[in-house]
Amino acid sequence: MSRTPITVLALGGNAILQRNQKGTFEEQYENVRSTTAQIASLVNDGFRIVIVHGNGPQIGATVIRHELGQTMVPPLPLHACGAETQGFLGYIIQQSLRDELARLESRRAVATIITQVVVDKSDPAFKHPSKPIGPFYTKEQRDTLLRDRSDLVIEEDSGRGYRRFVPSPDPKAVVEDEAIRVLVDDEAVVIACGGGGIPVIRQGTHLQGVEAVIDKDLAAERLATSIHAESLVILTDVEGVYLDYGRPDQRLLSKISSSELEIHAQKGYFAKGSMGPKVEAAIRFLRNGGKRAVIANLGDLGGAIKGSAGTQVRN
Repeated sequence: MSRTPITVLALGGNAILQRNQKGTFEEQYENVRSTTAQIASLVNDGFRIVIVHGNGPQIGATVIRHELGQTMVPPLPLHACGAETQGFLGYIIQQSLRDELARLESRRAVATIITQVVVDKSDPAFKHPSKPIGPFYTKEQRDTLLRDRSDLVIEEDSGRGYRRFVPSPDPKAVVEDEAIRVLVDDEAVVIACGGGGIPVIRQGTHLQGVEAVIDKDLAAERLATSIHAESLVILTDVEGVYLDYGRPDQRLLSKISSSELEIHAQKGYFAKGSMGPKVEAAIRFLRNGGKRAVIANLGDLGGAIKGSAGTQVRN
């Protein structure tokens, strides 16, 4: 019996936390329920789905909890904070999706895999920390932190105060990809590479966590490629990829080849901190053998996966 092709869904932050929300458990759970209702419908239609999600606000909140609690208990390193958010967010996505599937009388299993992603210890990103995380500090707080931790990079961020900056190295391999593929082949829905995965480097035969964060969309591409997914669907808070975004003459790219999209990227149309990594992930996926990449609004998930919404990219 032929199997349904695999689709990897990369969920943007708006799937879990909306703008101007405080980030309570109840808020995040309710947002997730809205998203998983859409995913459950697709799963019930027979799609094989792997879910990747972001963790930007959540890992920032986790870092704050550790910093505020360090007079009582030792704080954990950043890679362990990433593992914490994978577990917490995987839990609410997994539970909510299972409940939605039960409502549809589907027996498909749902599983969260705490996922490690290998990065290169010589990646130039380690010398140029560029990803802001955690809270804002005053100059006095910054100076105090640096007296205790001279290894930290804490710099001014957009005139709003000082923040910790960490490296964001390129993902090279997903450690648990074979286990994920086994689960998918057994018709389970898998949640993996949360927050881009826990960054690790190889030390001989051992793995070691490092102080970094990995872009979620680039990690989704690595996973999609390694498990031989047919489609990579990146969901965000805009309709798709625009040229001249935010200007009166902005233009949505509905259907485009990967080579054309790459030309636009080389011309600098897509911001590094927002659409740039999504476009790069789409291009890489198709270059590495994928059939289709989509960048679309979260609310258009059904249309995006069925080919009628968002930016549809093919070779």
